Amino acid sequence: MSNPFNTCALVGPHSDPRVADSMQKLARHLAAVGKSVLVDRSVELDFGAARVTRIEESDFGKRSDLVIVIGGDGTMLYAARLVATSDVPLLGINRGRLGFLTDVSPDDMLERLDDVLSGSYSEDRRTLLEARLQPQGLADVVLTALNDAVVQKWETGLILDFQTWIDGRYVNTHRSDGLIIASATGSTAYALSCGGPIIQPDLGVLVLVPISPHTLSDRPLVVPNGARIEVRLLERPNTRAQVLCDGAMLGELRPTDRLIVGPSQHRITLLHPPGHDYYRLLRSKLHWGRGGSDDVPGSGPRPPER
Repeated sequence: MSNPFNTCALVGPHSDPRVADSMQKLARHLAAVGKSVLVDRSVELDFGAARVTRIEESDFGKRSDLVIVIGGDGTMLYAARLVATSDVPLLGINRGRLGFLTDVSPDDMLERLDDVLSGSYSEDRRTLLEARLQPQGLADVVLTALNDAVVQKWETGLILDFQTWIDGRYVNTHRSDGLIIASATGSTAYALSCGGPIIQPDLGVLVLVPISPHTLSDRPLVVPNGARIEVRLLERPNTRAQVLCDGAMLGELRPTDRLIVGPSQHRITLLHPPGHDYYRLLRSKLHWGRGGSDDVPGSGPRPPER
């Protein structure tokens, strides 16, 4: 597999010293192997002899062949929005905590980057969600999301009452703190912490996960990726709700409004160096495996007989 990644953009919270250090090392390495390097105009780091071009981050999708994301999964979500309409691939360097999406270790990032630049990588196409808020009497507001669209209570401690409809068919009336509509990618994010299932990223499904539901029978629901999910807030005194897409504010949801969530026409591509294994990633991040080890059973010495 080969792809001439001649221009590479670097994205990350550069005020974090760890991110800044990785960004500087990556820029110098890329320049040394003859690649053009782009960073945001706000980046004031010293890149030494490496020639770096500062542009608006919103132009990364138009002017780069590869975006290298340095940070945590939140940074990857931000970068995904930058390139959502341009099909520029993303490579994640983990400087966050869990790192389900930014899976390259900073300890060997230069070696793994060389693998990718030489064409030794696997492509991982991920579905994006499109959330469309339809305020009564106003223009629609639309955002894309890699992980999830979330309806949650806003500026109040009161529980929400709302209905869900799928492909025009009534599903349920919920009483809860909100609802997470997650892609397969987002199944290991907020949805997981609220009791949702882990879904392999290449499965074409979405999951609806209630947030702290009032009834135990209100359980997560898995639906086809092409489903059109509608949320309608019911009129209740002193109730307010908002909609977030990957943590970015879409807007307030009122009883007169409609929220429509479904698949976006766009996808993003994550690049993984050789040896990437999704289940090994799960074992590492969720501490699965006997004794907390990442060893594959049967691959090492047998325990002594009792």
